[in-house]
Amino acid sequence: MDAIRVRDSDLANKPSSSTSQSPLSVTTSTSRNETINGSHEFDISGYSLSKGMGVGKYIASETFFVGGYAWAIYFYPDGKSPEDNGNYVSLFIALASEGTDVRALFELTLMDQSGKARHKVHSHFGRNLETGPYTLKYRGSMWGYKRFFKRTQLETSDYLKDDKLVIRCCVGVVKSQTEGPRTYSIPVPPSDIGLQFGMLLESGKGSDVNFEVDGEMFSAHKLVLAARSPVFRAQLFGPMKDQNTRSLKVEDVEAPVFKVLSLNFSFSFLYTSFSLLLFSQTCPYLSWHFKIL
Repeated sequence: MDAIRVRDSDLANKPSSSTSQSPLSVTTSTSRNETINGSHEFDISGYSLSKGMGVGKYIASETFFVGGYAWAIYFYPDGKSPEDNGNYVSLFIALASEGTDVRALFELTLMDQSGKARHKVHSHFGRNLETGPYTLKYRGSMWGYKRFFKRTQLETSDYLKDDKLVIRCCVGVVKSQTEGPRTYSIPVPPSDIGLQFGMLLESGKGSDVNFEVDGEMFSAHKLVLAARSPVFRAQLFGPMKDQNTRSLKVEDVEAPVFKVLSLNFSFSFLYTSFSLLLFSQTCPYLSWHFKIL
């Protein structure tokens, strides 16, 4: 087993933890705020028949969904507040599903049916920098106008045609999301470099060193041997390298045995990391090189 030696001078030169400063770690995150927009058109046919329902009574549209929440338009033909004495129609957009502190922008439009496109628009979108989005605290919370339009004026306007009103509502639900650094995972296929090096060994192409065993030569590659074994690295490239590094003689083993062992265990380990247990017990010369890997 190798040992790691630490000199006193190394300890003396090492800055103490009390005086050293660790590098500044900087992280970032981003908050993104955006609106998810949607609209719904609500036709009220037979408007005249809705008059006289009573203050606080409403006609509701079908629910529609924007930003993951259900919404509904509420039209009050006789107004929502008793103090107005039914002189105004009221118009509201209501949160029709469960929700807490839902933030949104709204726009209520009474459509001009004369073709002149002179619509009556009450919009929260254009004022978002002044007041910010409106917050609906719970299901049933509303945004709109108690005095949306004076009823006598409505009934003589181009907004009422063939006893029908057309109301359009736009909703922009605010969504907030905080993002941190993203980590991308790229699948890496298993390495087959060992297989390729093994094929290189068997082919003998590019070999630049031979092992002589009982008069027979076995080819290998210096760089691969040196990269995988400190002993071979010193023997082939170190200051004490053998004079004839083109050929290394192996003793105490017969050529047929070396051929089988080298191809299946010794060099195969250097090239492909296969097991050397059997080889280290059989060939003392090469096992001496491989034990230190």
